[in-house]
Amino acid sequence: MNDAASPPRDPESVLRERSYRVLLVLAAIVGVIVSLASWAFLEAVHYAQVWVFEDLPGELGFSGVPTWWPLPVLALAGVVVAFAIERLPGRGGHEPSEGLKSGPPTLPVMLPGVLLAAFASIALGLVLGPEAPLIALGSGLGILAMRTARRDAPDQAVAVIAAAGSFAAISSIFGSPVIGAIIIIEAAGLGGPTLPLVLLPGLLAAGMGSLVFVGMGRLTGLPTKAYAIEPLDLASYPHPSLAAFAWTILLSVAAALLVFAIIRLGVATKRLTVRRPFVVIPVVALAVAALAIAFFEATGEPTNLVLFSGQEAMGQLVQQAAGLSLGTLALLIVLKGLAWGLSLGAGRGGPTFPALFLGIVGGLLAAHLPGMAQTPAIAVLMGVACVSVLRLPLSSIVIASIVSGAGVGAAPLVIVGVVVAFLVIVGLSSRFAAKDQAPAPSSAP
Repeated sequence: MNDAASPPRDPESVLRERSYRVLLVLAAIVGVIVSLASWAFLEAVHYAQVWVFEDLPGELGFSGVPTWWPLPVLALAGVVVAFAIERLPGRGGHEPSEGLKSGPPTLPVMLPGVLLAAFASIALGLVLGPEAPLIALGSGLGILAMRTARRDAPDQAVAVIAAAGSFAAISSIFGSPVIGAIIIIEAAGLGGPTLPLVLLPGLLAAGMGSLVFVGMGRLTGLPTKAYAIEPLDLASYPHPSLAAFAWTILLSVAAALLVFAIIRLGVATKRLTVRRPFVVIPVVALAVAALAIAFFEATGEPTNLVLFSGQEAMGQLVQQAAGLSLGTLALLIVLKGLAWGLSLGAGRGGPTFPALFLGIVGGLLAAHLPGMAQTPAIAVLMGVACVSVLRLPLSSIVIASIVSGAGVGAAPLVIVGVVVAFLVIVGLSSRFAAKDQAPAPSSAP
């Protein structure tokens, strides 16, 4: 009897098989389905935000939006999120305090709970983004489509279509199939000779999804720019200077420390919410509302700068930066950071866009340092904040470079900043992991 393991299949031979071509066709169909669902979810979130925070107060008879308005809205969000976590399958989906990790695909039965928790978190003001629930939506619909087309489909084929659905979903919010592909590849740790087997269906699904997204925007007249990320309008930056390199290293260390502290706040908050979710999550949501109200009272600036993920306010913040004082920007970092940390532990959604928003605010502050221009400061700190929470260096470099639109002059600084921040985060995480796992000291004499 031959006990030797059978040799692995050649990936190129798989690419030539008819079954793989059929899989590509299914991936394209899934890309269309997932993108339609993602478009509907993002539109619902956007219009819920507008209705709840702008239109509803007037419909209830208020002459304007009361200062206290975020308190009941965020309390309601906390109750709904707690219900989704405790009562529905899937526990509300991905826990944002863990970054953006790729775990087992989201099963279709889990989608209602995942989408409900994410909708309540994102639409009602918690400081989280839509990328994690979109990944879950894509994988869940991909599995559903594959099982519907063929109940006895092999697990590997189901996993490929689930990944393709995630590709399509995440590309919709970033406006680029390439960014979506890089995030999914790096988060899942894909690679090696089998990478094309997953990459081709994913890119095809994402490409089809991008066409659907553009087409739906034109067909319905609903502008996707309300929630899709567009490059910032930053001044050109031809080449980096030595002073900029020095500031990049210092700022990257400082920003990584700040984001790490925010993540630790999220971890601590999550530990509390696990014990009594129906009490703690609404209380935490009220605390987020209070932080937003405090920012408004102190600066006169709108509460939505503290609430929400920040993705809709990025471009506007850069355009209006000249009218914001350094004190306002510094207070925004503190209060938005606290709100984000609390939301990481209590809500459901993605951590990426609050990180990018805080990176922009930090860049606007850092632009006042001698030898540090606004364009590289924003690009660097966007990448640094992103890698500090996601721990995906390549994805963070690509996201910061494309979203900032900073150009090739800032690219070396972004790369240096991301690498420095990543090393800082890895070092801090290993130390705290050792402390968290250390046994409690004995009280015996």
